[in-house]
Amino acid sequence: MVNQIQLRPLAAPVAPPTRRPTASTASTPFSHILESEVRKAGQVKFSAHAQLRLRTRGISLTADDLARIGRGLDLAAAKGARESLLLMDRLALVVSVPNRTVITVVEQNEIEDTVFTNIDSAVVVAEQPEAATETVESNGLDPIRGSLGVVER
Repeated sequence: MVNQIQLRPLAAPVAPPTRRPTASTASTPFSHILESEVRKAGQVKFSAHAQLRLRTRGISLTADDLARIGRGLDLAAAKGARESLLLMDRLALVVSVPNRTVITVVEQNEIEDTVFTNIDSAVVVAEQPEAATETVESNGLDPIRGSLGVVER
């Protein structure tokens, strides 16, 4: 005895949805989109706690300060840091390096007898992006070269 079994599909096959580019991506060159995303990724963010600290203490950060914080984050990231203490002029900032987020801010006058925990590195952020090279005329022998010349500091 042979049973005849008929298989029927339960539902009609579903066609994959067609994806059309949105107007903004269709008209915007890829290079501009990439540049915008890279710029966003490099921005420094502030946690709600850090924003509250800045606001209640009347601390305002300039564009140069933000650039320096970003540079400090870059330096820490290059060394594989995850949570770092950035020391910058009158401020100490605890930052999340992978998230590029300032977690808290402490002013110099509050820093005495303070212990920073849960950090794996500290970065002293210089005022200028690159150490300035100063050229000074030597009045005598150059101790390194053993001759008269220009000394760079």
